[in-house]
Amino acid sequence: MTGGSSGIGKSFIELCGTLRPELVFCNLSRTAPVIKSSQLKLSHIGCDLSDAAAVKRGAEAVREWLSREAPAGRVLLINNSGFGAYGSFPEPNLSHQLELLDVNIRALVELTGRLLPELKRRGGVVMNVASTAAFQPTPYMATYGASKAFVLHWTLALDAELKGSGVRAIAVCPGPTKTEFFRRAGLKKGSVGEGLSMSAEAVAEAALRAMGSGKSLVVTGWKNKVSAMVGGMAPKRVATWVAEKVVGRYRMSRVEGAHR
Repeated sequence: MTGGSSGIGKSFIELCGTLRPELVFCNLSRTAPVIKSSQLKLSHIGCDLSDAAAVKRGAEAVREWLSREAPAGRVLLINNSGFGAYGSFPEPNLSHQLELLDVNIRALVELTGRLLPELKRRGGVVMNVASTAAFQPTPYMATYGASKAFVLHWTLALDAELKGSGVRAIAVCPGPTKTEFFRRAGLKKGSVGEGLSMSAEAVAEAALRAMGSGKSLVVTGWKNKVSAMVGGMAPKRVATWVAEKVVGRYRMSRVEGAHR
């Protein structure tokens, strides 16, 4: 698991630990998850996913952890870590935009590539968390939306390539979720209405149900399914125009200095 210290990632760990107490978990992120459970078998490997050298070391540490803590059994790799940026490109700054690409795309591809031989040997699933932003261009979140479009299409192609290998891939596309995502992207708390947001727990449950059903793609929540269908089917220029109106309305909710 990447990014299991909060939000959707943490919910994955908590839900899987409840459903299958015998599972062992390894979180790969800067911060260790704080989960109150005496029975949860959770390890943490500190890793800055925006640092290529750190990602390589982290992947090797995960392989060593697997051989030590779980020498046999199927593996579920959840590439969950990611963040956004709100504003006209390159706001808030170019460094933030490039770090976004490193975490949302490069780290995901590298971890999957380095751990895929282990998954093929044991069997398992690669679950990549994309977004409903993947289905259309997203003005004011241009780099983020494009990064998630990469995750969606790359995951679907990977799943097709993996047929017969004992490994599957699934892309999870949540919409607005009650996590720290919007604050990190530079928006005030409450910028997205409660009625449009799902809980992280509901997203994790929908993703696991879809994985169990053998799906290669799931959009979580019926409102998000409608949004993704419309965004995906509309002509690109029309979808871009609509997205500009929808996403652009959050400009008055920006928080200066919210980015790391």
